[in-house]
Amino acid sequence: MKADFYETLGVARGADDKELKSAFRKLAMQFHPDRNPGDTACEQKFKEINEAYECLKDPQKRAAYDRFGHAAFENGAGGGGPGFSGGGFADIFEDIFGEMMGRQRRSSGGRERGADLRYNMEISLEEAFTGKTAQIHVPASVSCDECAGTGARPGTQPVTCQMCSGSGRVRAAQGFFSIERTCPQCHGRGHTIQDPCGKCSGQGRVTEERSLSVNIPAGIEDGTRIRLAGEGEAGYRGGPAGDLYIFLSVKPHELFQRDGADLFCKVPISMTTAALGGSFEVTTLDGSQTRVKVPEGTQNGKQFRLRGKGMPVLRQPSVGDLYIQVAIETPQNLTRRQRELLEEFEKISSKENNPQSTGFFARMKDFFESFGE
Repeated sequence: MKADFYETLGVARGADDKELKSAFRKLAMQFHPDRNPGDTACEQKFKEINEAYECLKDPQKRAAYDRFGHAAFENGAGGGGPGFSGGGFADIFEDIFGEMMGRQRRSSGGRERGADLRYNMEISLEEAFTGKTAQIHVPASVSCDECAGTGARPGTQPVTCQMCSGSGRVRAAQGFFSIERTCPQCHGRGHTIQDPCGKCSGQGRVTEERSLSVNIPAGIEDGTRIRLAGEGEAGYRGGPAGDLYIFLSVKPHELFQRDGADLFCKVPISMTTAALGGSFEVTTLDGSQTRVKVPEGTQNGKQFRLRGKGMPVLRQPSVGDLYIQVAIETPQNLTRRQRELLEEFEKISSKENNPQSTGFFARMKDFFESFGE
């Protein structure tokens, strides 16, 4: 007994055209014979999926099926059964597999693209600030100079594959289908090498270490990827080369932390400088000296912004800022006289001298008094 067409596609009876097409695409990809070679169950399932879709996508056939079921198409009823003819399946087949098949045809003829390569490079924050030109050494496949990348011994040429006549593809009948596959004899290249090159053993490429120059622009960020087109592995038997990707990482700096184009630096200052005011000099990443003025009564963690002293923005004229955060250092190893002076200062200090701590403990006292009521 034939399965219900709606159940075959896994959709409800009220499914619209978009739902039908989406369900068919998903199932066709799953059960297509090319993806399941030699699996007769998948081939049968694929036929059932196609039959169900061919019927339900046609408004007249669907109406007849909804009314009479499978009997609508027996003995020629309903204007022709939902068989494997017609342009609907061809359209959806091309929609699903056309791009993949076209890509395979373009890669035939022996000109297989070489693999892409990855190179990890670590630079300092100063190098990211100024930019640099780096020399790297990359072991990779390059075109064989003896056979000019053909893979054939000098003086000979590759011969056209007899099985596929140079197309790189062969067709085979499989049930209702005519399936196109990669030629098993030449592996899709369209030709074979009868007398291979002695240097590359017919590969058309050999492994060598190359020296390349890489331009690191100023302002580059950690994790940036630089692409060098055509600097990857050489293609098979004269095919185009792949690309080389440089993955950059910026080493952590001892003094500066980076956030985009801005830099941050924590600077310790004395308790007296914070209390009385003063200034100090910092060396920025470009090597210049900049004086930072500390106002009287500066608190721990206060940030000072130095405009235009950060990192350059990649390929733009703008520059980020440098933020200086002060960390007030508590005196250590006090002498007797220093301790006496601090104790004397503590005695004569008032609430106005320490408004934050005074206010905090006052709020804490009020909170617990109200909590206990």
